[in-house]
Amino acid sequence: MGSNSDHPGPPEYAFERFLWMMANAARWKCPTCGERPLFVPSYKVRSLQDWFMPLDGCPRCGYPYEREPGYFLLSIFAINYGAGALLGLLIYLVLDFWLRLPIWLVLTLTIIPMPIFNLFFARHSKAFFLAFDLFFDPHHGEDDGGDQRIEPPVSPPKTPGFQPISKF
Repeated sequence: MGSNSDHPGPPEYAFERFLWMMANAARWKCPTCGERPLFVPSYKVRSLQDWFMPLDGCPRCGYPYEREPGYFLLSIFAINYGAGALLGLLIYLVLDFWLRLPIWLVLTLTIIPMPIFNLFFARHSKAFFLAFDLFFDPHHGEDDGGDQRIEPPVSPPKTPGFQPISKF
C-alpha cells in the first residue's frame, strides 16, 4: 500500500497479466491495481448483502466494479454453480466408485456440501468473473468510461444572465 509512484503496475505481457489478474481475484483485490479489496472484509460483514455485494469501486485507481445492473449474474450461473457442480461430481465419483458406499449415504454426502461451498465461493466467483471480463474485454474508451478513473460529478452550469427580448 503505497503511493502511485512506487507501485509497479500490472505486467505488460498478456499471459503474465492474466495470471496477475487471477491472483488478485483469488485474494479479492482490485483487478487493475491489485491493492484495494473488492468486498467488505469478512470480519466486518453484518448481513448477507455485505457478503455477496462487492464495493462500488476501487478507492485507489477508481475502477468501477459493477458496469450495469445484473452484471454479476453470469458469475453466479457459470462460475459459482459450475464449480459447485464439479465439486458434487467429484465427491459422488469418489464415494460411489472408490469407497462403494450405499447410495443414500453417497447422495447425502454429495448434496449437503454443495450449497455450503456455493455460499462461500460466491465472492471468489464474482472476483474471477470481474478479472476475466476485464482481461478479455478491457472496455477502454467506451461510452460508459470503461476502466477509466471515476471522476467526481461536475457542478451544473450557471444560468446565463440574459433577459428575454420583448417584441414591443
